[in-house]
Amino acid sequence: MQKAPARARLEEAAPDPLIGIVVDLLDTEGYEAVQLREVARRARMSLATIYKRYRTRDELIVAALEWWVTANRYAELASSTTSADTTLYDGLMRIFRTVFQPWESHPQLLKSYFRALSGPGGDRLTQLGFDAVVPTAREVLAHADPEFARDLEGILTSLVYGVLGQLAIDAIDVTDVLPSIERAVFWLVDGRS
Repeated sequence: MQKAPARARLEEAAPDPLIGIVVDLLDTEGYEAVQLREVARRARMSLATIYKRYRTRDELIVAALEWWVTANRYAELASSTTSADTTLYDGLMRIFRTVFQPWESHPQLLKSYFRALSGPGGDRLTQLGFDAVVPTAREVLAHADPEFARDLEGILTSLVYGVLGQLAIDAIDVTDVLPSIERAVFWLVDGRS
């Protein structure tokens, strides 16, 4: 069976072939599909070799997700800057679009990411997100009232986790994530009653 071109590129771009295999499994079949025997079979290596590199299945999953989000979600945040005339709404939505648009093509991967956040090593994923998003968000919020900025941070964090929770239980579709966040951001910073 020949790999789809995007899948082949995904595995080739990963720093470790195991990472590409795990990302592919998470993306196509979901979190439960990542079984070390299946990873070993696809990688044509022994389980012992995998265990030498990654002590647990969770460690391998987190490593794969760290690689994917760094390459596909956070890379553009670091290179973008906010101009002085950018509105609060536009600046926040630039962050959310950069973070969430890549997920729209990878809903199973997003569900796997959300699930991994609460498992062993999930704190590394959370920290990776904070390290990537917080500097850009602070830049966007630099001219906002400090109390409003603190409140907004808490509200938006809760909103994102709530929307992702809805996605994880299939209450909403992946294409509803960004519009839900966009509506909330609009009403929080630009909306009129």
